[in-house]
Amino acid sequence: MSTELETASGMGSRELVHFVTQQTRFALVTNILQHPEQLPSMYELEQLNPSVSEATVYKHVQKLIDAGIVKEVALEDDQRQQGYPWKFYGLTADGREFLEAHNLLAAEDTLQRMYETISDKPEKMVKYEHAPRP
Repeated sequence: MSTELETASGMGSRELVHFVTQQTRFALVTNILQHPEQLPSMYELEQLNPSVSEATVYKHVQKLIDAGIVKEVALEDDQRQQGYPWKFYGLTADGREFLEAHNLLAAEDTLQRMYETISDKPEKMVKYEHAPRP
């Protein structure tokens, strides 16, 4: 039985699970899940993955968007504030449903608690965590 996500991505269920669980992409999905608003900015994703280049983070986020797992959401022009991000990344409804169906969300609460214990966040990252979000 094919889901809309599998049809849109052009991959079968098994291929899509393998795609999502590739190390860097799964780390990014995990970062989204553990973020307090589940809508981190690109900067926050880059900071949470210091061993991965900014270009690689961007490339994998874009692949997750193309697959329908992640969406980019942006603040309206009148809601944007100078010095704060205005683009954020979160799971799509289909992406969340797919991850749930394949038991890839089981640790969501634990991930959020772990995120709260990170004590060495750069000041800019703490500032961005409190940025207005859509």
